[in-house]
Amino acid sequence: MKKVYKFVLIILCLFITSCGKNEPIIEEPKKEEPQVSKIKIIDTYSKTRPYALVINNYPSAVKVQSGLDKAYAIYEFPIEGGMTRSLAFFKDQTDVKIGTIRSARHNYMDYIYEHDAIFVHFGGSAKAYEELANDKDIDHIDGNTTDKTPFWREQHENLAWEHRVYTNMSNIIDYITNVKNFRTTTDVKVPFNYSENEISLNEKEDAILANDVKISYGSNYYITFKYNNETKRYDRFFKTTPHTDYFTKKQYDCKNIIVALMSWGYDTAHKDKANNNYLDLNDTGTGSGYYITNGYAVPITWQKDTRSSKTIYKYLDGTEISINDGNTWIMLMSKDKNPEIK
Repeated sequence: MKKVYKFVLIILCLFITSCGKNEPIIEEPKKEEPQVSKIKIIDTYSKTRPYALVINNYPSAVKVQSGLDKAYAIYEFPIEGGMTRSLAFFKDQTDVKIGTIRSARHNYMDYIYEHDAIFVHFGGSAKAYEELANDKDIDHIDGNTTDKTPFWREQHENLAWEHRVYTNMSNIIDYITNVKNFRTTTDVKVPFNYSENEISLNEKEDAILANDVKISYGSNYYITFKYNNETKRYDRFFKTTPHTDYFTKKQYDCKNIIVALMSWGYDTAHKDKANNNYLDLNDTGTGSGYYITNGYAVPITWQKDTRSSKTIYKYLDGTEISINDGNTWIMLMSKDKNPEIK
């Protein structure tokens, strides 16, 4: 009986072995590990399209601004009347109260192209409206005309009606998705080279101390940044008053400051309500400026070949700069008014 069992066992083994030779070996497909960004300010692998919101910098409205600490980049533009207006870029932010929102200027589109962002504004200059009507490559919503739903006004005392407009990123995303059906993904990378390692500019030969930075736009309109040794960031001030979020009461700060010096002309075909000509920035071509971080500044150059191309910032030796992981304030200012850095 044992011999029979042995014989059956041998036959089974031979059968299994022969079958194994004829059967192809199927390997389990390897699961791709998700790419994880080492940069904290944004997910560098995210394909979510950014949003660019126009921020009101009128002196009486600065004190009621909100949400700017959640922007990865903010461009500050000179405008008519010797003041500024900002364009704040948000990516992968879903619940941020942002304000106050103001009107578009045509030069803002030059930087929206770089980020492939969806443009959010409340009104606009005549030239901005003309260009938005003719340029179908920029998706935008205008809270002052056709797209009122995502916006509301806060009841601020002693503040004019036009300086009270707010929105929330959740409102914007819902409106874009369900009403406008704009494209919400992009293959365009954020136009900054973020460094995973901390950049120390003091190692550069042309570095200068930058504990205090003053950016002037008008005779009595200026912004100051003061370096905070504890946080290793720059605290922001409107003139000499801490620039704080209206709702959180937290002072705004930033890791990087880029100063881009340029000239400008005027849009002589149109005027604002105060009879001022709108500015027309010469932000294509080349110019000079500064990169400021971690208590030091170095001179740089900038180059933007066309309105839609990326602005490239370089050290004076021609090497393209990388910036520290953190939010960045890009200050566009007159080449006739150098920043005060000390």
